[in-house]
Amino acid sequence: MSDTLIIFIRAVAAFVSMMIFTRILGKKSISQLTFFHYILGITIGSIAATLSTDVSLKPIPQWVGLATWVALALVFEWIILKNRWWAKMLDGEPTILIHNGKIMERNMAANHYQITELLEELRGKGVFNPADVEFAILETSGNLSVLKKSQAQPVTPENLNIPTRYEGVPTEVVQEGQVITQNLKQLNLDKKWLLSRSKLRDRQYTFTLSIKY
Repeated sequence: MSDTLIIFIRAVAAFVSMMIFTRILGKKSISQLTFFHYILGITIGSIAATLSTDVSLKPIPQWVGLATWVALALVFEWIILKNRWWAKMLDGEPTILIHNGKIMERNMAANHYQITELLEELRGKGVFNPADVEFAILETSGNLSVLKKSQAQPVTPENLNIPTRYEGVPTEVVQEGQVITQNLKQLNLDKKWLLSRSKLRDRQYTFTLSIKY
């Protein structure tokens, strides 16, 4: 069997294994990954890549190594859920960088966070003056959560005692010219209803209509 065919078969096996393992590990968007999870993902991906392309190594030990890393990740996830101390050790804790408009320089230094980075993050959230911030918290994922002071926050209908109407969550029932039957069933609707409403605008439903070129 040629090396090309072997690599193809191993790549397919590694791809399927990664799909299964990522489903087992659960869903987390990149923005929610802690440093531990980030390094874990890189390591598992590296093992999968080696399993796919390094024909000098036997595939079974490589696959066992990949499965072992995934199993260890599951064990540590369970430990983190059950033990607060281990959660702090592996994921860390959120850190306050700004309190009542004052930059906490000691916390900044402990997290190797520069003033320029802080100001850039604040500008990205529409804050150009740190004095307008009640709390700025560096999350374990590396994101910065910002709570503006009450006098710097935008006015809401609640502040003005203006009544609002609940609109619900928009649901797509037509996408790329195709009717999404499953979504219609979840809404207890049918195609007859869709044909009667497709030319009207309705706040509760989103119609994604497209023209084929």
